[in-house]
Amino acid sequence: MAEIATIARPYAEALFKASASDLSTAAIWVEELREIAGNPQLQQFADNPNSSVAQVFDLITGVARVALPEMARNFLRTVIENGRLAALPEIALQFRALKSAQSGSSDAVVYSAFAIESDALAGVTAALEKRFGRKLQVSVQLQPELIGGIRVVVGDEVLDTSVKARLEQMKVALAA
Repeated sequence: MAEIATIARPYAEALFKASASDLSTAAIWVEELREIAGNPQLQQFADNPNSSVAQVFDLITGVARVALPEMARNFLRTVIENGRLAALPEIALQFRALKSAQSGSSDAVVYSAFAIESDALAGVTAALEKRFGRKLQVSVQLQPELIGGIRVVVGDEVLDTSVKARLEQMKVALAA
């Protein structure tokens, strides 16, 4: 995992600098390329020695739902030519982190045992923004094994108020 992150970093930083004038548009097509490049069948096709750079490029641009500007096409071609298509999802994640850092916000993942309604999520988001001291882009993922409560991950910070975590704390306290 660290190796792919190391490979992706210079690409993400270069893309961030090159698209500084229009980060929001770049974020849209980078996210689209991330989704496409994450497909295991595409990775298998790209890794096939019989597949040319042009074939992989044409396949990706053909399935893209958004029109790729010239910058996106050049970036994609460079990534494919350098054999870094597998790193493209990580490049996109690092690009998004750079964009978020510039705007003073962070990505937050809220893990919940149950679906969270939009009103409740707005309240949770407001409380989390106050707790972490910055604007958060919140996404929710279901994890039924939490039993109840939520677990929040913001960068390398974790806030775990789940029933599962509390039971684990009780188990450790009773065993001591």
